[in-house]
Order: sequence, then structure tokens, then C-alpha cells
Amino acid sequence: VQLVESGGGLVQAGGSLRLSCAASGFSFDDYVIGWFRQAPGKEREGVSCINIRDDNPYYTDSVKGRFTISRDYAKHMVYLQMNNLKPEDTAVYYCAAESRQSFLWPWYESESDYWGQGTQVTVSS
Repeated sequence: VQLVESGGGLVQAGGSLRLSCAASGFSFDDYVIGWFRQAPGKEREGVSCINIRDDNPYYTDSVKGRFTISRDYAKHMVYLQMNNLKPEDTAVYYCAAESRQSFLWPWYESESDYWGQGTQVTVSS
């Protein structure tokens, strides 16, 4: 099982980044896949995820209207388009997957089955 993130980096406030997560080794459409983030000194929080089977997205309130999650079923990829980034979005972003049978929103890290290695997103003011 692998979740491999890419696309993090350094951007100025108001800028954009797109994170990608490549999934392999499990039944893609049986899962909810998305992103957690963890800022220094803070708990890991669920940011956004998508039910692969029905394409239903979920967003935490602080990113609604700025972030868009999508999936490419054929490529087993999940994307997080992040626009109008703010300094408070600075964190390590982790791709995660949870069986859709057990999934509930809000999303808690203890419930995820698989994790990626994380990618740093830094937003300068």
C-alpha cells in the first residue's frame, strides 16, 4: 500500500499550490482519500477528503471556498487545489485513506487506514 504526495512548496499569501496523492496497493474506490495537515505545535486536522466512489467532497470550514479536492479515477490520483493561500495554511500536509464503510466527517487521524509521508506547504506573508 502506498500513498505518495507531491506538490508542496513555498508560496506567498494569496498564491496557489496543487497537491497530488498517488494511491496504489488497495481498492481505490472502496476508500475515502484526502488530506490532513499539521502545523508546528498543533494537532493534526482533517482538511478535505473525497469519497472515491461517489465523488462527494468534504471540507473543513477554514478552507471552504479556497480549496478544491478532486480525483482521477483512471490514474488513482487525488488532487487538492489550494487557492488564496494564507499564512495559517502553513503545515505539513499528509495524504490519508480510510475505508468508506467506516468514514465519518469530521475526519480524525485515528480513523485513517493509510498515510503518506507528508509534504511541506509554507505560505509567507
